[in-house]
Amino acid sequence: MFESMMMNTNPQITPLNILFADDDVDDRFFFEKALREIPIASNLTTVIDGEHLMDYLSENIEQLPDVLFLDLSMPRKSGFECLSEIRENIKLNDMPVVMYSTSYTSDKNYEESMIDVLFKMGAQGFIRKPGDFAKLKQVIHDELVMMFEKKSINQN
Repeated sequence: MFESMMMNTNPQITPLNILFADDDVDDRFFFEKALREIPIASNLTTVIDGEHLMDYLSENIEQLPDVLFLDLSMPRKSGFECLSEIRENIKLNDMPVVMYSTSYTSDKNYEESMIDVLFKMGAQGFIRKPGDFAKLKQVIHDELVMMFEKKSINQN
């Protein structure tokens, strides 16, 4: 089960294709809303859990997203499991993945070690879901600017 939508598209600019995997309907709503308010051309596709994510990727192997925002804590298949499968698949291995999660614990050392493991597994970024909408827009914007710059460099 997935849903696609166009965001802030400008015909002169090739939009970033963004895939967002999160089981929480509110998180998907706020991510989409934030993306609409960010001045970056994008197409958004959402999936509701890890199994749907992996199905979507296998069905769209020739048309992968420019970036995947992947929730860590999902039913049926966690973000950790999905990241591991993505990095083990040669056809998916180059796809940028930004982990997206609430903080697991108030233990800063635990969280830092978890983030370190995610980067070692191949994640390119980590976003802690902020409680404030303006901060959400800013962290998504910052990650997309980095992805857009990488995409532009790779196209030249």
